[in-house]
Amino acid sequence: MDALSRAGPRRARDHLGAQCTGARAPAVPWARFSAWLECVCVVTFDLELGQALELVYPSDFRLTDKEKSSICYLSFPDSHSGCLGDTQFSFRIRQCGGQRSPWPADNRQYDSGAPVSLQREAAHYLGYVYFRQVKDSSVKRGYFQKSLVLVSRLPFVRLFQALLGLIAPEYFDKLAPCLEAVCSEIDQWPAPVPGRTLNLPVVGVVLQVHIPSRADKPESTSLKHCGHENLVPAPLVLSSVHELDLFRCFQPVLTHVQTLWELMLLGEPLLVLAPSPAVSSEMVLALTRCLQPLRFCCDYRPYFTIHDSEFKEFATRTQAPPNVVLGVTNPFLIKTLQHWPHILRIGEPKMSGRGCSAGGLPKQVKLKKPSRLKTLDTKPGLYTTYTAHLHRDKALLTRLLRGLRRGRPADALTALLRGHLLELTQSFVVPLEHYMAGLMPLQESITPWKVGVQTPPQMRPFHQDDFLRGLQRAGPQLTCVPKGDWLGLYRRFFKSPHFDGWYRQRRREMAHKLEALHLEAVCEADIKTWMKDKSEVEVVDLVLKLREKLVRAQSHQLPVKEEMLQRAQLHIETAIGSLPKDLQAVLCPP
Repeated sequence: MDALSRAGPRRARDHLGAQCTGARAPAVPWARFSAWLECVCVVTFDLELGQALELVYPSDFRLTDKEKSSICYLSFPDSHSGCLGDTQFSFRIRQCGGQRSPWPADNRQYDSGAPVSLQREAAHYLGYVYFRQVKDSSVKRGYFQKSLVLVSRLPFVRLFQALLGLIAPEYFDKLAPCLEAVCSEIDQWPAPVPGRTLNLPVVGVVLQVHIPSRADKPESTSLKHCGHENLVPAPLVLSSVHELDLFRCFQPVLTHVQTLWELMLLGEPLLVLAPSPAVSSEMVLALTRCLQPLRFCCDYRPYFTIHDSEFKEFATRTQAPPNVVLGVTNPFLIKTLQHWPHILRIGEPKMSGRGCSAGGLPKQVKLKKPSRLKTLDTKPGLYTTYTAHLHRDKALLTRLLRGLRRGRPADALTALLRGHLLELTQSFVVPLEHYMAGLMPLQESITPWKVGVQTPPQMRPFHQDDFLRGLQRAGPQLTCVPKGDWLGLYRRFFKSPHFDGWYRQRRREMAHKLEALHLEAVCEADIKTWMKDKSEVEVVDLVLKLREKLVRAQSHQLPVKEEMLQRAQLHIETAIGSLPKDLQAVLCPP
């Protein structure tokens, strides 16, 4: 049930006026399509123009010239990659010109129920690319080169890659009519509601997916049963809409996973130089998602080129590099960005000896000092002066090595690695959560009239020194396997964008909880007793403030039961009924 349909309080809903009516209007074109995708683009190679935008669908979707240019450049591998055949990768661009149209109510409902790390992008577009380059003698240049691009705000990389794998080959064969039919099918899909398992039909296949919810256990990745056993054809079941094969992504850097986790936690600038856009984008996405369930609050670009309008901003030496993880394939950028504090260069996938090193692990990149950076011939490695605060978990590496030697399935190794990263993040966050919970007012202090019906009691401020003192008796060092300088890690974390992002989000959620508790206290109060010695002005003020609280409960989707909203409405009607007829007419016009 969405926020606007939870409208037990009739007059509070009236107070919203036409704004709510407009938000619920069902006649918005492509409304269901836009719940999943912003648009679909086709980028081709023109001998005179270079990369050119051949098609945007729906045709009335508005992209600025800057966005069109970015999509064109980022939809093709650069000349250093030499990708033949079919390649899939992804990119992320900054939206220009602000939000152009209000999001449908279903989109806002998705964000309220989705894990914070999977909420919609508010200021960026995500591009999912299927690029084909094959020899074609009928083309003047000798090659067929074209990309089909899905532009979305949802970080559902697994789902959109699977979707592209179905529709792109069809499109390259049948062109525009096929694309129009696919978009019409997507426009019939149900909205992505967190916690639900959906069947999504497209080009004769049914994709079955589970939309993650905040209520899901972080370690749970299994698809929940959908209950449609007689689907014809049988559905193609995706185990996840967003999760990557972490073990495959991190294979060349397994010995440095904890160091990279720390760099991500602290929001450090990191340049990833990879041999192809596919490797680049997967590595960047894996890095930004190794903090789950924390939201990655810094900028990141899975694939970035020197043609990007923000290149000068990232390349300037007059100020510190911005907090961004940048995935590139052009070695020229090593020379341009060698002042960055952390550079990860990944080579072509290679194995030592017969496929593995002596320990059975694919060849690892080495940890090197930035002073060893050369220009275009820089060898694979992690170039940084950063010293990790935590000791490497050697037991984890041993288990991964043993699993690799014994041929354990990739899914099992990925689950092991994901579980380790999840434990690290949760061990780090739990003390912060406990401290924040202690900043909430006591339950008995939340009374309806003590601070006025409008204002709930406030949270106490977060004092970093108080928190750090408490770590000695309740810190992650007591339960987490990796040992080291957890205190130093927290001190640096407090200066990072991730602490600011986490704190703002948690404070907002807890403020909403306080509002909900305060509204419940008001609803459970004896309104008639309170009104006995109150003036007409005070009663009118109560009516107006209760109405305002009901509107806030709906617009902010506060965790308030429907029963409490109905009680608040009864309080309003009781208060209005105690007033003279002329005031009643003002408060409840016909």
